[in-house]
Amino acid sequence: MKKIFWCKTCLNMSTRPRISFDDNGSCNACNWKDEKKNLNWDARKVELDQLLDKYRSSNGKGFDCIVPVSGGKDGSYVAYTLKHKYGMNPLAVTIRPALSLELGDENLSNFIDSGYNHIHISPDAKIMQKLNKLGFIEKGFPYYGWLIAIKTAVIQTAMNFGIPLIFYGEDGEVEYGGSTESKYNPLYDIEYMKRVYFEGGYDKVFEEILKQEDVQEGNLAFWNFPTDEQVAESKLAFTHWSYFEAWDSYRNYVVAKEHCGLKEKEEGTAGTFTNFSQNDQALYSLHAYLMYLKFGFGRATQDAGIEIRRGAMTRDQALNLVMAYDNQYPYEFIDLYLEYYQMSKGEFDEVLDKYANKDLFEKIDGIWEPKFTVGEDFEI
Repeated sequence: MKKIFWCKTCLNMSTRPRISFDDNGSCNACNWKDEKKNLNWDARKVELDQLLDKYRSSNGKGFDCIVPVSGGKDGSYVAYTLKHKYGMNPLAVTIRPALSLELGDENLSNFIDSGYNHIHISPDAKIMQKLNKLGFIEKGFPYYGWLIAIKTAVIQTAMNFGIPLIFYGEDGEVEYGGSTESKYNPLYDIEYMKRVYFEGGYDKVFEEILKQEDVQEGNLAFWNFPTDEQVAESKLAFTHWSYFEAWDSYRNYVVAKEHCGLKEKEEGTAGTFTNFSQNDQALYSLHAYLMYLKFGFGRATQDAGIEIRRGAMTRDQALNLVMAYDNQYPYEFIDLYLEYYQMSKGEFDEVLDKYANKDLFEKIDGIWEPKFTVGEDFEI
């Protein structure tokens, strides 16, 4: 028998990959929240200043770093802070998602117009569709091809432009509950990306996609990682902004809204109670629903944890919201998904069934329903 339980401080679930809990039942994301209050951020600012000075363009005429952006709150905040607080000259890079949304496109345009150099990369849409479909079927990751490209294509851009410093936003493993191996290390490497972000599936997906008759190795150029020798030669450095400054997604939203033209949805968002994040692509809703079927927690649980840890919500308030929002089949985009993956509704639901955790869910009237009650420990 295995006990399933929830964090006593937030609502992180024990099924979350790589998460850990202390003896009091609090998850490592909540412990990190407490640790940040006493962390020596001045020392980390010194590390940041040294890093920026090391990579700052020597003649003041080139780009100093790359910031991947979608037009959302986090990338916009990082780019804005680097440019206006630290005097850096960032190059913003966007990897076009498969099913972009109108609001996301508008937000990206507003960000660019607020004063940034920007490159929009559009990897081969047919190859992206194949990789995303393969990831959906074989990994339960509906935008696996895009997930790879936001690392590989950005890295290739950095190498081609000779800009070795790349700033991603938050370290999700540390901030939201997961591996803590990067908590005290400002830099990480490609091995970490493959093992943690791609769950060790990168090489296998490449092997499978190359078996398809109409896919040549050259078609995958934007999805290739550089070799170790190329990384060393280019002196590439990958880091998260959250290492250097206490991460606050709501602050990021406020800054992006005020300075970068960010707009939120007027209506609610399926699967959660927030309306100001993950508005760039339709596939995120499917990603969140699959996360729910695999592990028992969805987008509302993640958003609630963020609100609890920043002191904007109690656990009891969050509990009601999670129970109301987490289990929402993505009806809004279902026709779009079927057309994109070239699947029938039956084939699509078979993939969902494949990844539904049968210890946590049972199918009732065609929909997977939880056997558990959120917040109440149980055994499987």
